[in-house]
Amino acid sequence: MAQQFDKVAKGAGRASRRGRESVTIGDVARHAGVSPMTVSRVINGGVNVREATRDQVNASIAALHYAPSAAARSLATADETRVGLLYSNPSMSYLGEFLIGGLDQASRSNVQLVVERCDLEEQEVETVRRMLRQGIDGLILPPPLCDSAEIRAVLLEAGVPAVTVASGRPDIGLAAVSIDDHQAARRMTEHLIALGHDRIGFVTGHPNQTASLRRLDGYRDALAGRGIALDEGLIEQGYFTYRSGLDAAERLLALETPPTAIFASNDDMAAAIVATAHRHGLDVPGDLTVVGFDDTPLATTIWPELTTIHQPIAAMSRKAMELLVRAIRERRGGEGGDPVHQTLDFTLVRRQSDAAPRRRPKARRH
Repeated sequence: MAQQFDKVAKGAGRASRRGRESVTIGDVARHAGVSPMTVSRVINGGVNVREATRDQVNASIAALHYAPSAAARSLATADETRVGLLYSNPSMSYLGEFLIGGLDQASRSNVQLVVERCDLEEQEVETVRRMLRQGIDGLILPPPLCDSAEIRAVLLEAGVPAVTVASGRPDIGLAAVSIDDHQAARRMTEHLIALGHDRIGFVTGHPNQTASLRRLDGYRDALAGRGIALDEGLIEQGYFTYRSGLDAAERLLALETPPTAIFASNDDMAAAIVATAHRHGLDVPGDLTVVGFDDTPLATTIWPELTTIHQPIAAMSRKAMELLVRAIRERRGGEGGDPVHQTLDFTLVRRQSDAAPRRRPKARRH
């Protein structure tokens, strides 16, 4: 009985394989209502396919039990793409969101993602050169590495495509994905002014990132646009770290006339400011409004939850991967054009950390 069952199973397996092998790319294309070239792009992880079309083709592949031939699989393997992602970011919340987006798009594009840490100004050039020797086909540079002139020079000299992410001033020689940091910071500052705040503290980002200056300029321009005189004493240096947020908050709250609102250049520093306010016995937002930038998971894990600028970090990482893979495959095909600079939308997200300034009654005379 066991031998008979084994023969039946083997026969069914051979029939199943024959059925799959008899289905062609043309059959899948007709079933899905697309061209054979589109089916080929989906199978090989091509990027120039709309998500709805990709899903439609995959559904037809499943319905017809289509399996690529051994030759097609061999060809796809020979065209393997290896993409490097370097990181050196003090915010683990930012980095986590960025990796989620990059890994997701790497899987969709059928590429191998090589992730390495790189300490800025210490080993950045050697790290990039080592990755190039190891055969990566392109590189993604999130902040702060997106603003490294040394890394850009190595990549341009080697002729290797790369995409910078979240740079305030992208290099014209490399592809880039970013938001309008200036406009985002201006909009948040105008929001605080509309709530009634005219004494607004600002904590800057690390000076080694061009986005930091863009956000500071947005804050300054919003004040000027609403006729509020700039007080340099309300601007404190931060470094995108929680620790620097604590220090900046202590200095701002120690002022003779402290601000009624503080705008931090990222959520890590904003969370530190909220913690410092609580330690000083201040209610947020009753006594002090605190807002941030990025909308990382940290923004909703503290109390009160942060009002912040939503920077689509995961989407920016996905778009960077898509642009890079496209550039690599176009280069292999003898094509190519100018590097693409793409700007994604930001959103102001209101939560519980902002409110109108508290109007305290004047003290009675005795």
